[in-house]
Amino acid sequence: MDLRKLKTLIDLVSESNVSELEITEADGKVRIVKQSTAPAMVMAAHYPGQPMAHPAPAAPVAAAAPAAPVAEVITGHVVKSPMVGTFYRASNPGAKALADVGTVIKKGQSVCIIEAMKIMNEIESDVDGTVTKVFVENGQAVEYGQPLFIIE
Repeated sequence: MDLRKLKTLIDLVSESNVSELEITEADGKVRIVKQSTAPAMVMAAHYPGQPMAHPAPAAPVAAAAPAAPVAEVITGHVVKSPMVGTFYRASNPGAKALADVGTVIKKGQSVCIIEAMKIMNEIESDVDGTVTKVFVENGQAVEYGQPLFIIE
């Protein structure tokens, strides 16, 4: 695998929500892991006929360093962003949020607005239930498929 291709893969991982990428090709295997405190880095690369490359040892971790985040178990229905844009909780500034934790939602009811290319798109719930979690802050950029709400 050439250096340009490897750099492109590292850049893609560092700029995306992907935390780990492993690619195996005929000429070798590469595994890229994004760490929360550092940009993406090549963890191991092995090419047939060459000795196994080992990553440089990591700096010692201070005793006061926060623990790695624990994966959260999600129960209920996740409402995901159908597009890339800017997330808004209300129809205009100062208005009451369309959906907040504890709000009872009916199928087809608007839960938020996503602005994309200066067009305001109302996002509707596809299930009945109660909002139990809001993942996104007002005015935050969202990506396609990003979780917005949990409705139980």
